[in-house]
Amino acid sequence: LSGPRAAGSSVLWPLHSGIVFLNKDYENAIKYYTEALEINPDNAIYFGNRSLAYLRTECYGYALADATHAVELDKNYIKGYYRRATSNMALGKFKAALKDYETVVKVRPNDKDAKMKYQECSKIVKQKAFERAIASDELKRSVVDSLDIESMTIEDDYCGPKLEDGKVTLTFMKEMMKWFKEQKKLHRKCAYQILVQVKEVLAKLPSLVEITLKEADKITICGDTHGQYYDLLNIFELNGLPSETNPYLFNGDFVDRGSFSVEVILTLFGFKLLYPDCFHLLRGNHETDNMNQMYGFEGEVKAKYTPQMFELFSEVFQWLPLAQCINGKVLVMHGGLFSEDGITLEDIRKINRNRQPPDSGPMCDLLWSDPQPQDGRSVSKRGVSCQFGPDVTRKFLEQNKLEYIIRSHEVKAEGYEVTHAGKCITVFSAPNYCDQIGNKGAYIHLRGSNLIPEFHQFTAVPHPNVKPMAYANTLMQLGMM
Repeated sequence: LSGPRAAGSSVLWPLHSGIVFLNKDYENAIKYYTEALEINPDNAIYFGNRSLAYLRTECYGYALADATHAVELDKNYIKGYYRRATSNMALGKFKAALKDYETVVKVRPNDKDAKMKYQECSKIVKQKAFERAIASDELKRSVVDSLDIESMTIEDDYCGPKLEDGKVTLTFMKEMMKWFKEQKKLHRKCAYQILVQVKEVLAKLPSLVEITLKEADKITICGDTHGQYYDLLNIFELNGLPSETNPYLFNGDFVDRGSFSVEVILTLFGFKLLYPDCFHLLRGNHETDNMNQMYGFEGEVKAKYTPQMFELFSEVFQWLPLAQCINGKVLVMHGGLFSEDGITLEDIRKINRNRQPPDSGPMCDLLWSDPQPQDGRSVSKRGVSCQFGPDVTRKFLEQNKLEYIIRSHEVKAEGYEVTHAGKCITVFSAPNYCDQIGNKGAYIHLRGSNLIPEFHQFTAVPHPNVKPMAYANTLMQLGMM
């Protein structure tokens, strides 16, 4: 192919796209389909396939737009409806997804697959309506009120770790991590004890946690871990276990996608109880009900424990702080900055976080937004919140007398990325994300003496043969195929 518009290039582009798709190189698949669409902008299949590539790279907003475009171009293009339904599912827009599945069933009344997806989605819509009805009841009780942990008996044949006099100790943590590594399950009584206690600890924290590093102090900041338990153990192997002299901050998205999310979150919560002032956790967009329902955590908790325990996890997640300020100079949050100018640290402090995040506003932005290279703001590739440019970052930092922000939320080939003239840093700690991206993981060291970030990279380690998304919603699994 001698040039972008060489003879036959419109035929070769989708061929290239298909090859890179098979190699799971979705970024290049997007590039090739985009180039093909410049030549042939009325091809519904190209839009449908690019939509799938966007789904695989979590650009749900772009995926939704492409699938919609595909259906507008060809009303009989069934895959377009499927792609759009999957995009809406990923965004928690279940009624819109149901409408598309309904269309497919009408067009193909004998298609068992279409019927199954329609029924599955219909169940979710009904369940959500039921949950809303319960949530509107002001007298909704906490799961904690209905638990009687003391009367839970630990069977004689259970030889795993137990809390000591109801307390988490370093010995317990080491035993639990080893137990989990051997793919064994912590007794439900111990899991409930951890959850009830950590809820109490988190509920006392402000929405914006502020810490001071002394001159000789160092903190390790980790990004998304997404249920990759064996990679979490590797971080501790490389960087040392958490302690009062080796503090950590984990920046959200502890669960979902990876199929060892229960092990990851119980380990992190255990360390929070052991070192409440030196081990910090912030909420990510995946510490929310909609994401957990789609991407595996809800299914995993129900498979390993009970629906009631998932409800308690949901309550605990709502108390996770939203941001952390270090030495009044560095602000850490999972997603990024805001859809409007003028937001201050005081505004973050005032956020009522004990809820599911709204679809817009500062709380939503802290969990969902992404940086972009160009100035200004634009519509989010994810379909939630916004993308913000270097000028937005600069203005926010100046107004709040900060030096830079650290965020996570996006997979990066090197495990981290420095943008916006060094003022916006992304760190991602789930290497070979979902067993297919091939990225490195990274964590950051910050020292009180200068607050200059030091980046440390690592690669994925082997894990037992349980595939990512093993517990995810059936529709999400099928929709990504």
